[in-house]
Amino acid sequence: MFVVSSSRSGSGETKRVRLSPDERRLQLITLGAEMLAERALEDISVEDIAKQAGISRGLLFHYFASVHEFHEAIARQVSAEFLIATAPDRSLGLFDMLRDSVERYVDYVEQNRAAYHAILRGPSSYNPGMVTYVNESRSAIAELVLTEIPIPPDDPDRPRLKLAIRGWIAFVEETILTWMSEKPIPRAQLIELLVESLPALALSPELTAALRG
Repeated sequence: MFVVSSSRSGSGETKRVRLSPDERRLQLITLGAEMLAERALEDISVEDIAKQAGISRGLLFHYFASVHEFHEAIARQVSAEFLIATAPDRSLGLFDMLRDSVERYVDYVEQNRAAYHAILRGPSSYNPGMVTYVNESRSAIAELVLTEIPIPPDDPDRPRLKLAIRGWIAFVEETILTWMSEKPIPRAQLIELLVESLPALALSPELTAALRG
């Protein structure tokens, strides 16, 4: 099925553009992600999205079973953008890589604070689908961090370390949320706190030694 969309040409004339189902779905999700810059996730209305996309309200539900499913798709899109924005720079040493990723993490949140807050603390964050999505996102980040640590996969200490990293991610989320609302310390001190807290929380000599090089 192809859906017709409209757009403006340089001359001001309306052009008809055919979108495939996958393209239309991505367009709707992208529009929703853009709206998160100025409103909470639960305030993104089907009517506004449909109007911007040039489709009927009912047609949006051809691509999403419910408003909740649409909001979850937006959250997943934002998460994918976040993971790309904070991907480790493997040209750096392990400690510098961690610091660089944390700095870009804070940068991303400052630039997308409404989206970050909506996903972690907004009313939509309590629906089961969103809870599952947030847990999956934390697990993905934990695996990403764990992949960079030079500890063998069969090391008996690895499960404990993975659990500690999951806890650290939750600590980072909560700390940044509080910092954004209160700004009790300068940004540089926030970065230092987040970076130093990982080896301290993990209580792993191997991780501390690896980070300190």
